[in-house]
Amino acid sequence: MESGAVIGIDVGCSPARRSSAICRLEWSSTTVSWRNARFRAIEPEREQAIAGLAGGQPILAAAFDGPIRRGFEIIGRYRRAERMLTRRLRPLIGKPGQSSAPVGKLLNLHANTCVGHVVRHADLCSSRHDLAIDEKALVEAFPSSFLGMMIADPERLAARRGDRSDTFYKHLATEGVLALLISHCLPGRQLASNLAAVVNHDDRAAFVCALTALCVAKGDFVAVGDDDGWIILPPKNFIAPSRWQLLQLNANEETATSIHIGSAIL
Repeated sequence: MESGAVIGIDVGCSPARRSSAICRLEWSSTTVSWRNARFRAIEPEREQAIAGLAGGQPILAAAFDGPIRRGFEIIGRYRRAERMLTRRLRPLIGKPGQSSAPVGKLLNLHANTCVGHVVRHADLCSSRHDLAIDEKALVEAFPSSFLGMMIADPERLAARRGDRSDTFYKHLATEGVLALLISHCLPGRQLASNLAAVVNHDDRAAFVCALTALCVAKGDFVAVGDDDGWIILPPKNFIAPSRWQLLQLNANEETATSIHIGSAIL
């Protein structure tokens, strides 16, 4: 589409801190821009923040940093998607939390709530991508894995658990990889702002979720998981070969259908 928009939401659980964020990434025939808003996990603040950025023109896809699956019930199991991004990869890029753990169940609950607000307030397009979990274009993101899969030697960055996604973001923004990914999905456009200017942790996470949604809108992505949910990763040609090899080894120990390569739509 010549113009459009996607939404990314960094799902938080805190009713006291504005540790949740939403990013609206939109484009015209010439420009790509984005807007962020942070909010607490309380109502009506959360719903108002989501409505404020998700409303307006049609949203092609929305991605959420939290476990979701078809039907949007509480999952409560250690999922294949989480195992796929943990085994062999954890020492290099960290891992998603387990949906079976108490914090995972809480995050699942808040993610489902955010999904409900987006469906209620956004003109969200129907799913056109592979592995859709709903008639609307709703997908699951995990920013640190999304970013880490694009780095050939993440161990060189000496990222720690508390700053891993920020370290990965800064590296990929500085190296121009994030700009290349946007250009791949939306060729011929100029960025309205500097990607390095996104400095808040939650704003960055929401922005990466929006990039995840953009890959889904493009139809060019990799997904790992099964009927308990699919976590969306970058297009295969953006995943470092060494990371791809580990992902394939993990799939061999699960099932060949645990990893899926999407096909371009736009």
